Amino acid sequence: MRPINIGIGSLILILVIALVIFGPNKLPQLGKAAGETLREFKRAAQDIANENNKKK
Repeated sequence: MRPINIGIGSLILILVIALVIFGPNKLPQLGKAAGETLREFKRAAQDIANENNKKK
């Protein structure tokens, strides 16, 4: 699987589109929700890995 290469210009374009769609008031809330989701996913993946290591 190849990593996705996103340049600075593409990243700025994505942020501007998100700002236009969601507005400046909702954007921080969306960022916080995305961070919490990623944190929970990492925690669950780590728990599964720890569980598999205990079974061995």
